Amino acid sequence: MAVLPIITAPDPVLKKVASPVERVDDDVRRLMDDMMETMYAAPGIGLAAPQVGVGKRVVVLDVSKREGPPLALQMANPEIVWASDDDAIYEEGCLSLPEHYAEVTRPAAVKVRYLDREDEIRELSADGLLAICLQHEIDHLDGILFVDHISALKRNMILRKLLKEKKAGATSGDREPAGAVV
Repeated sequence: MAVLPIITAPDPVLKKVASPVERVDDDVRRLMDDMMETMYAAPGIGLAAPQVGVGKRVVVLDVSKREGPPLALQMANPEIVWASDDDAIYEEGCLSLPEHYAEVTRPAAVKVRYLDREDEIRELSADGLLAICLQHEIDHLDGILFVDHISALKRNMILRKLLKEKKAGATSGDREPAGAVV
């Protein structure tokens, strides 16, 4: 396994729609393992393949508490097949937008269909932090960042600051962002 460099906004790679995985084979499983290692090292609770420069519909998550055992999820081609009418507001962050956070409103519960590590179709119902994280990571697969869900003013302020940091050389793909972010 390897820790992969995480791409930071406003890189155009993050705005591209990822391609479906034809089947979960050894290459996809290796990608999932590398993504898990990268996510834990960051540290974060979720990571999508586009964030490490891979245009495939793959996400990994672990929203367990740091004290407890890992509850790792590895998904290919995740899709939301149901979303609740009730909303939840959660302060989100992102490994691709280090040290920036904003309140985002999303459905409070979702059901997701995906391929697991063994190329089997699974469904998962989720609420709370897991539901938020699933929606956040699936958004990445569609070229959507959490800042796309907030006001244009706040989004532009965050993106301008990240661009300024990149130009100043303060943001690089191999640095470790602080905090547990999605």
